[in-house]
Amino acid sequence: MKVQQSAQNKSINKNKICRNVCIVSAPFFLFLLINACAPNNPEDIKALTSREELPVLSFVEFEGIATDSGILKYRLIAQEIFQFDDTEGGTFIYFPKGLHYFVYNKDEEIETQIKCNYAIYYQTIELWELKNDVEIINAEGSVVNSEHIFWDTREKRIYSDEFVKITTKDDIITGYGFETDEDIKTYTIRRASGEFSFEESASL
Repeated sequence: MKVQQSAQNKSINKNKICRNVCIVSAPFFLFLLINACAPNNPEDIKALTSREELPVLSFVEFEGIATDSGILKYRLIAQEIFQFDDTEGGTFIYFPKGLHYFVYNKDEEIETQIKCNYAIYYQTIELWELKNDVEIINAEGSVVNSEHIFWDTREKRIYSDEFVKITTKDDIITGYGFETDEDIKTYTIRRASGEFSFEESASL
């Protein structure tokens, strides 16, 4: 799988130390080859070392794509990304300003979109936590909205214990707590309410 990326860090001085870092980011199977840079300007270093924990990777205005045999598979856009290693919870990747993620089918058409204003990927346990105006759109145009959603990549399921709204071409369903597969084609929603459509039987 081939990856292309572009990123820039406006806060970094021209004198800097750079290294290549590879992130494997399930469930998206996205390999991001990132040019991560650390400042060696004394003022920049002083500002960074005042923090309790320093990211091993940080950059802004990132946009990357992944291709397989020349076919576009994934695209990720994020304003800021920070990676932290050796924490109590293991390695995690932090998206403080959220992300916009696209999955494409074999015809390079958008199959799934994920948007949110805050995200954390817990790499050790392969779990995504998406927060603040989360929106997931599947290939059929069904939309899931919530303020807090988890994506368990090991078990290939998406779930939430909070308020959720699911909009399909026929129904608008709301509830508190839901669970679905990664395709968002079948789901269970708790304490459900909303507007439902039913097909009338041809014979009674």
